Formats: sequence, C-alpha cells, structure tokens
Amino acid sequence: MNTAPVPALTIESVSIERSGRTIVHDLSLNVAAGEIFALLGGNGAGKSTTLAAIMGFLTPSAGSIAVAGTNPAADPEQARQKIAYLPENVALYEHLSAAENIAYFMALAGAEPPRAAIGAALLEAGLAADAHDRRVTAFSKGMRQKVAIALALLREAPLLLLDEPTSGLDPRATADFTALLHNMRTKGRAILMVTHDLLGAADCADRIGFLDAGRLVEIVTVADGVDVMALHRRYGESKAA
Repeated sequence: MNTAPVPALTIESVSIERSGRTIVHDLSLNVAAGEIFALLGGNGAGKSTTLAAIMGFLTPSAGSIAVAGTNPAADPEQARQKIAYLPENVALYEHLSAAENIAYFMALAGAEPPRAAIGAALLEAGLAADAHDRRVTAFSKGMRQKVAIALALLREAPLLLLDEPTSGLDPRATADFTALLHNMRTKGRAILMVTHDLLGAADCADRIGFLDAGRLVEIVTVADGVDVMALHRRYGESKAA
C-alpha cells in the first residue's frame, strides 16, 4: 500500500512562550516538498520566534513541530541537519573566497565535495564564474545569498528557511532570487520564508500565511488568483511596518 510522503515541515497547534508571555498562539501549518510557503507578518508578529522553534532553539509550550519527521525540541541537531537556513544578512568569512567559504562550511558538516561540485553549485545558484575565487569582502547581499544557496544545494537539506530574504535587494536581484527559489522548488525542496513583503511573497510563494500578534489569521493559495491589492489593504504597510 502506498503511503503519503512525510511533509518537510509540520507545525501542529504550537504555542511558544518567552519571558512568561505567549508569543505564538496555536500555530498550525505544513510545507510540502516542492512548495514555497511565505509566512507574512510585521515586527513582533512571531515570525522569528517560529523560526527559532523550527531550528530547535526554543521549545514550544504546547503542540509539536516535525522537520522531515524529526522533532527539533527532542533532537535539535538531527533536525538542523535537515535544514538550510538563510538569515537576513548572510555571514561569511571575509578573508575567504566564495568557493573557500563553501568548502569550509561543508567540512564543518563532515563533507568534502570536490572543487568541481562547488563550482557547479555556485553556477547553479547564479554566481558568475569569475566571482568564485574572489574574496567575499566586496560581495553584495544578493551575491552573498547566492553563496548560501549554493551551500544549501550541496547539503541537499529537504527544508530551506529564509528570513526576510528580499529586504535590501534591488528589483533585478529580487527577480534573480525569486528564480533561484523556483529552481529549488522544482528539485523538491520545501521552502518556508518569513517576510513582511506581501507583494514579493505573492510573486514567488505557492501559499501565504498571515501572522498577526502570534496568530495565523488566514492562509491563501496564490494559484487561486488572489486579489493581492485587497490583501495588501488588509495586511499591508500598516501591519508590516
């Protein structure tokens, strides 16, 4: 008998407390392989707290989280092996080149991919060949993201977590990044991005969840032809400021 594949991310009735205050209330969502889910909310909505719980840095006070079948509260190291995390500002070793950064981070994970594989991943991530051996000191945010995406490609983690990935990017870099996400989706990666950018989320996500004061108030499917401007009036700049 065929069984359904395990979702890359499942969050069931999760509440999270910090300093005696409930930050996330009864959150439930899932992200399947080959899906981009955008979690939208303003400052203080609970986005970063949710990411921290997914990575096992916070333990929910109620409910459960599973990353490709692993509970990050019970086994955070195993869960993190299944996650590639892209922070808002990618931290790289400035004295190393793009290729050397990847080789170093892969070595920390116990892997030594050949140089050809590193170069192929960087090219797939959209970083020009003449930048592979340059020190990353002068890299733009978009170029740093491409290095991080190449690392995620090599690690083959089933879940990619993105924290405000398009903030500070110009329109061309944003379009390039969206194309990268679509490429990773076709490879079966599950992608959860947290953002306050509704229009950007509508451009790349399959589904958008709206988080307000720690509560998931609505999930919309972009393919259903949602009225983005109507959503913007409800969840736009006034709540995303």
